[in-house]
Amino acid sequence: MKLAALFAAVTVTAFAATPQTLVFNGKAGPGKGRHIVLLSGDEEYRSEEALPQLARILSERHGFKCTVVFAIDKKTGEIDPTAGDNAPGVEALGSADLCIMALRFRAWPDEQMKHFADYYLAGKPIIALRTSTHAFNYDKKESAYAKYGYNSKVWPGGFGKQVLGETWVSHHGKHKVEGTRGIIEAATRDVPILRGVGDIFGDTDVYGATPPDDAIVLVRGQVTATLDPASPPVADAKKNDPMQPVVWLRTPVNEAGKTNKIFTTTMGSATDLKNEGLRRLLVNACYAFNGLEVPAKADVSFVGDFQPTFYGFGTFKKGVKPADLAK
Repeated sequence: MKLAALFAAVTVTAFAATPQTLVFNGKAGPGKGRHIVLLSGDEEYRSEEALPQLARILSERHGFKCTVVFAIDKKTGEIDPTAGDNAPGVEALGSADLCIMALRFRAWPDEQMKHFADYYLAGKPIIALRTSTHAFNYDKKESAYAKYGYNSKVWPGGFGKQVLGETWVSHHGKHKVEGTRGIIEAATRDVPILRGVGDIFGDTDVYGATPPDDAIVLVRGQVTATLDPASPPVADAKKNDPMQPVVWLRTPVNEAGKTNKIFTTTMGSATDLKNEGLRRLLVNACYAFNGLEVPAKADVSFVGDFQPTFYGFGTFKKGVKPADLAK
């Protein structure tokens, strides 16, 4: 538990948007003066809906300044998760105290990717959601950052495996049929990030994952028979023996000799955020990774109406620009 020790007021938020990012300026609260950059960009799990809501909670309830970066269609300026080669505004990482990433198979141009690599090499903390284990894919593109790709042979498993602790493996649970009930590890129940966290449930399935021995597993995923939070475990007992890790911590030393604090969860779709326990877990991680005392029970109530789109390819809302989300 020595490693775990490292992870040891409602405010009114002003918000604005550049043409390509969304910025929430927290006015008061424990997070005042700290900047969180949230990177959305996945084709399936609606991170373009999840991360703006998470940013609103962090700013409105806790005072953090939050910048949300989107995948943007270069021609229309609209949010388009399939635009895997464009993340304008990622340079905001230069002033970030924390990065939250929800990415999948991105192939950013080197001038954008450099901002991410510089942030990582500076030894700054990262919270990674769902498909971030396979955040980058440079199979069809020349890049100075090709090793970050999920199936890299130079850096086996790429950024996901080497830094976050896992790359893409498999759907351990049946996709869109079996859900995930989070079972907190008894040995890590007192880690501050778990403070006030009760029931955890997601309607995304459990991913296969084998994080390295240096990882501290906080939560394992019990495969449920259905996507209903009240669902019993799946009938096939072998699927839950053993249960796969779904939340873990790491402190790897990077190539520049700096140590990154890493929080990885294979949960994190927009619909997963309907679960209070998961929201509190993520907010707690933001406190811990900013060197702040984790509240006994952080306020994670939604800001505004949050009706997330069920995950799936091609289900993103068309014709939306970042400025539209500030209205």
